[in-house]
Amino acid sequence: MRENKALELKSTVSKTFLKTVSAYANFGTGKIMFGYNDDGTVAGLTDPQETCLAIENQINDTLDPRPEFTLDIDDENKTVTLTVMEGYDKPYLYSGKAYRRSDTATIEVDKLELRRLVLEGQNLDFDELTCANEKLTFSYLQEKLRQHLGIIDFSEDMLRTLGLLNPRGFNNAAAILADENSFPGIDMAQFGIDENIILDREMISRVSALKQFDTAMDFYERHCCYERVADSLRKTIETIPRVAFREAIANALAHRTWDVPSPIKLSLHSDRIEVLSPGGLMPGMTVDSYLNGRFSMLRNPLIAEVFFRLGMIEKFGTGIDRIKRAYAETGAAPTFEVGESFIRVSLPILSDEIGLSDDESLILSLVPRYRLVPRADIDMASRFEKTKTVRILNSLIKKGLIKAEGEGRARKYVRLK
Repeated sequence: MRENKALELKSTVSKTFLKTVSAYANFGTGKIMFGYNDDGTVAGLTDPQETCLAIENQINDTLDPRPEFTLDIDDENKTVTLTVMEGYDKPYLYSGKAYRRSDTATIEVDKLELRRLVLEGQNLDFDELTCANEKLTFSYLQEKLRQHLGIIDFSEDMLRTLGLLNPRGFNNAAAILADENSFPGIDMAQFGIDENIILDREMISRVSALKQFDTAMDFYERHCCYERVADSLRKTIETIPRVAFREAIANALAHRTWDVPSPIKLSLHSDRIEVLSPGGLMPGMTVDSYLNGRFSMLRNPLIAEVFFRLGMIEKFGTGIDRIKRAYAETGAAPTFEVGESFIRVSLPILSDEIGLSDDESLILSLVPRYRLVPRADIDMASRFEKTKTVRILNSLIKKGLIKAEGEGRARKYVRLK
């Protein structure tokens, strides 16, 4: 038996265990087992009954509010197990401070985490809080409502219907959807053979989350979608399934933590797109339930509701499922990484270029579709020698996948639609 995030071992009762009681009550049910050494071996207690009384008294006297807990005695080993349940009346404070577990350590929460605990204890979400800015405009939202719902009469009543305006004024959801705001956005980049080589970069922030979504979709159209003409038929090729990309971006915007000044990071590599969203899982949600779409917990319910009304997301809680289904018959699979403060979705690029060598596929991925680039840029991005790059480029030209303009040092290349 070893200590972990949900288990702490104590040989005796000392005041330090009370920090861990605060941590479990605030962030997730856990156990503290008394009468055990750090290596998991049994040390035993002189008087388990007296230990239980001491534990109960210390919790009652020092934790505010009092968390729910149980005490169980193992008479054979003379040990006591304290189980602390995650509570609803957060934050649970020990000596005026709130704590959380970080692996096997118990540490004090920072100011941001404390504010979130206060909101959770009041059953409030960040996007519900009143916004200080009273001069917000919503032309982008108004146009979206007109396009998707046919709503022409945009007024304060409409803002109230969407939950963006209450008797106290605009809330954070309104600010996030307003034309201009102070919130972070999306950092988009296309990389070469590694992240030291940036082929395309675009950053959008301090604007409506709706515009951020549309800008990300433009990035997708620019790099992941093109048309090919064969036998007089025009065929749209998606190197990333549109449904999967759309869901990944919409979910990142709807469920990210907006109270941290970090952008969503959208990175295009030669073999995948990654969407890194600030904010881990909601309290009470497990990685398994997230990946299997068993239930949905909304971090920003007002924003999610607007996205839903505009058709940007489907039924709540189905995003991961839709991403997986988009890849169901492709032979590739998306991956999901969940950390304490982030969620990363990785969408593999699907190759439609049958018969290309690995080197040809790499060079093709480095040639933009809407911008002419010199061979030197492709050399740098691929790390190939000049003669090898020229040979591969000529091969791709013969196959009708790229074209060249200019001669000599002025010669540049572009990928065909």
